[in-house]
Amino acid sequence: MKILVTGTAGFIGFHVAARLVQRGDIVVGLDSINEYYDIDLKYARLAEHGIQRSVIKYNSLVQSDVFPNYSFIQLQLEDKESFDRLFAEQQFDAVINLAAQAGVRYSLTNPDVYITSNIVGFTNILENVRHHKVGHLVYASSSSVYGLNESVPFTTSQNVDHPMSLYAASKKSNELMAHVYSHLFNIPTTGLRFFTVYGPWGRPDMALFLFTKAIIDGKPIEVYNNGNMVRDFTYVNDIVEGIVRVVDHPPPGNEHWSAKNPDPSSSKAPYRIYNIGNNSPVTLLDFIIAIESELGIAARKEMKTIQPGDVPATFADVSGLIEDFNYKPETTIKQGIKEFIKWYKNYYSIK
Repeated sequence: MKILVTGTAGFIGFHVAARLVQRGDIVVGLDSINEYYDIDLKYARLAEHGIQRSVIKYNSLVQSDVFPNYSFIQLQLEDKESFDRLFAEQQFDAVINLAAQAGVRYSLTNPDVYITSNIVGFTNILENVRHHKVGHLVYASSSSVYGLNESVPFTTSQNVDHPMSLYAASKKSNELMAHVYSHLFNIPTTGLRFFTVYGPWGRPDMALFLFTKAIIDGKPIEVYNNGNMVRDFTYVNDIVEGIVRVVDHPPPGNEHWSAKNPDPSSSKAPYRIYNIGNNSPVTLLDFIIAIESELGIAARKEMKTIQPGDVPATFADVSGLIEDFNYKPETTIKQGIKEFIKWYKNYYSIK
């Protein structure tokens, strides 16, 4: 297939693009390369795929010097005119939207960028998928949509009308917007709620990266909610496997769906929502212990209260993924952390 993957200078998009290219798909990667975190890391990810920083120009398609079936364009989702032109020229079979303004805490102080990227940008994706007859739109949602819900494990059949951050609200909005387009225009859309993704080439603002850096540097780590946070940490390769399986199978409408007892995860329209999580949550303290064990260094911990917008616990029910794709993430925390730290030491040349 010819697939547009947005967010390919980002963590998950980088891995997804590599997997698709290696299996033979024609991939166009797209990213705005914004400065939310270290852009050098973003350019390093692109360089791994043969997209050199020196040749990247805004709104100009660049061919990989490693993969003949991979090209990249720097573009903002909200740049409607350029985005429309890209779709008209390329005629994609599928779109995997992993580009978004990320971060729960950042949304507390910078709300505007979430509306611009996650709402306006997503509208441009939907409109182009509609007008250019794209066969399947797969898009990243988030476990944060479960918000105030305390009934675990989180299932896609649960109500998610009480988000705790604008980031979460924007992801919930994406799911609603996708359903409208599936319903009105018969466009197959699949939303994937990711649960705390970690692994090599990860984001510097996330816990594993922050903790590893601080412990190696001999600095204290901030442990929120006194370590009583519970997260369904999911290794990035498991996320990628789920995305690739899903993109190959556009959802049909659910003929058993009932408007009198509506299931939020499906519809009579070709619309589906899935959780992708490890289905095996651990406490933040146990996560830190696993990092300490792999590094062979004890962390200095500063206990903090829970931050606004943070969800105390996440736990994914992945029964839908198992039923429809015979797939369940299974990488253990020990395995995943080992791979991340191996990458981290190599990337930063640490002995």
